[in-house]
Amino acid sequence: MSTDYDAIAGDYKRAKQQPWRSFIEAFTLMELVGDPTGAAVVDLACGEGHYTRRLRLLGASKVLGVDLSEGMIALARAEEAARPVGVDYLVGDCRELGLPGEFDLAVAAYLLNYARDRCELAAMCRGVAHCLKPGGRFVTANTNPGLDFDRLPSFAAYGFDVEAAGALREGTPITWTFDLEDGTLRVENYHLDASAHEEALHDAGFRDVRWRLPRLSPLGEAAKGRAYWEPFLSHPPVIFIECRK
Repeated sequence: MSTDYDAIAGDYKRAKQQPWRSFIEAFTLMELVGDPTGAAVVDLACGEGHYTRRLRLLGASKVLGVDLSEGMIALARAEEAARPVGVDYLVGDCRELGLPGEFDLAVAAYLLNYARDRCELAAMCRGVAHCLKPGGRFVTANTNPGLDFDRLPSFAAYGFDVEAAGALREGTPITWTFDLEDGTLRVENYHLDASAHEEALHDAGFRDVRWRLPRLSPLGEAAKGRAYWEPFLSHPPVIFIECRK
C-alpha cells in the first residue's frame, strides 16, 4: 500500500531533521543545483517546502513548490504565511502537471522512486521535462536502485533503516523506517533499475544523464568523523541524478 502523506506530513517533516539529511543529502543536492540566482525553479514532490524555501533564499527569482499531498502543501503554505520568503505552492501530480515550460531548473528530493512501473516513471519524466525550458536542468535525489540488500549494513546509527519486500524486480516495494522520538515513521517507494530510469529520462527528452554518489560535507565529517559515515557512503541508500533537457 502506498504511503498516505496527508496522514504523516508532520512526522515526515520531523524525519528531515536527522543529521544525515543536512550533512549528506542537502549538501550533495545543493552542490549539484549550483547557484540558482535569478533562475525560475520548480521543486517537485516538495513536501512541506524544505528545499523550496532554501532555493528561494539562495537567490532563485521565482520558486514554485508542487506536491501531490494536500497535507504537505498545507504545512508549506503555513510556513510561508508565518515566515514569508516569496514562494508559491501547488497541489499537483507530477505525472500530469500541465505547467508551462518556463522553468530553468527542476529539483526533486525523492520523486522518481515512487513510480511503481516503467509507465508511471515515463509519465513523471515527461511531466518534469514539460515544465522546463529547452536547456533546463533536472536535479533529483532518489532511492539508490543499485542497492544490494543482501550486503546492506544497518543504518540504525543514522536514525533509519531500509529494506526490500523480497527479491528486487520491477515494482518491488522498498520500505524506509525512520526513528522518531515518539515512535517510527514508515515510507514506501518502489524499485526500478538504473536502466529504466535512464530510458524514461531519455524518452522524455533529457540528455547528459549522470548519476552522482552522495558526498559528505566538511561539517558532517567534523561533527562525527569520517569513520562514522563510512557505512552510509560505502553502501549509499540514496543517489542523485542530474540531466538537461
